[in-house]
Amino acid sequence: MSKKYCIFITALFCAFIGVFLVANAVSPDRTFSEMENRNLEQRPTPSVKTLLSGEFMKDFESYTTDQFVVRDSWIGLKSATERVLGKQENNGVYFCDEDTLITRFDQPDSQKVADNLTNVNKFVENVDIPVAFSLIPTQAAIWADRLPEGAPNASQSDVLAQAQAAVPGALWADLYAPLWAHKGEDIFYRTDHHWTSLGAYYGYVGLAQALGYEPVSLDSYTETVRSTEFYGTVFSSSGVRWVRPDTISTFVPDTGITVTEHSYDNKGDPIEIPRSLYVESFLSVKDKYSMFLGGNQSLGVVKTPNTDKPKLLIIRDSYADSLVPFLTPHFSEIHLIDLRYYHLSLQDYIAQNDIDQALVLYSVPNFVTDTNLLWIAR
Repeated sequence: MSKKYCIFITALFCAFIGVFLVANAVSPDRTFSEMENRNLEQRPTPSVKTLLSGEFMKDFESYTTDQFVVRDSWIGLKSATERVLGKQENNGVYFCDEDTLITRFDQPDSQKVADNLTNVNKFVENVDIPVAFSLIPTQAAIWADRLPEGAPNASQSDVLAQAQAAVPGALWADLYAPLWAHKGEDIFYRTDHHWTSLGAYYGYVGLAQALGYEPVSLDSYTETVRSTEFYGTVFSSSGVRWVRPDTISTFVPDTGITVTEHSYDNKGDPIEIPRSLYVESFLSVKDKYSMFLGGNQSLGVVKTPNTDKPKLLIIRDSYADSLVPFLTPHFSEIHLIDLRYYHLSLQDYIAQNDIDQALVLYSVPNFVTDTNLLWIAR
């Protein structure tokens, strides 16, 4: 190798580095990545304390990684390269058959699971209304045949059996059977962790006996396609960019139904924020699943024209958002509480709002990792 060639390669490499240094310096910082559906790190402010502890350099490294120019393109290139090299997983997400991305389900912390089940059991014992309890198996369980051969996959069925046995006072609803019976249908999104409206319908059928209603036939509804360009949270975290998008559909009309979010303003005063069963403005952004009820909220109340029906309280995660429309024919009011944000007494809430029934409903992965279920027993 000649000296001139070495100089040329060195100069080319320095120029390459220089271009990215300049590009990063002049590019404005972004606050949010729609592709990854998360807030991005902002430039940290140094202090004597953070400099001495090393915290500043750690935060600055996260900042430069998040703000690197054309970050989304580099992430896509990385995952595509790994796929060519035969890698079947990235960032805890498996690249599966039928353009499906499935989040890996690892063996849960047995103590965490036991604690959460104990808290649910305390809730059942503390209230004087019927409580139904169920956990939703996800793609890793129902679509396990799509996983790469030999992919580690802990048993969600074991968690379901443990949950049913640990809360004997609740009316257990088996959602595994109806979902398994329809595993060949589009019951989950391929790029998101939630079930589709069709999957939520089969979940609604599985809840019928525990909640005491006769399910409405799916044939009674007309499917409405809301979007054919949905890329969900698993797509965002995987780095994968080659799969086709999902379709979001709804079945239940929202005629005569109101949704209200109960929150607080900056002064701590209670406020009511009108929402709806389907908030179509979310269809124009990446987080399209938030179309259902308008996304995360501490406390939401759905009111229907069926004033002679009972009132239901659901203590839940976001899977309930696409389930609620199917429940509206059977209840006068559906109260939704998310324990990530709501830390007041549930016993008081039930008494103050004349709640007739309660449902504790989480997906298996969310339930076994949740750190807020301690609030259900307060």
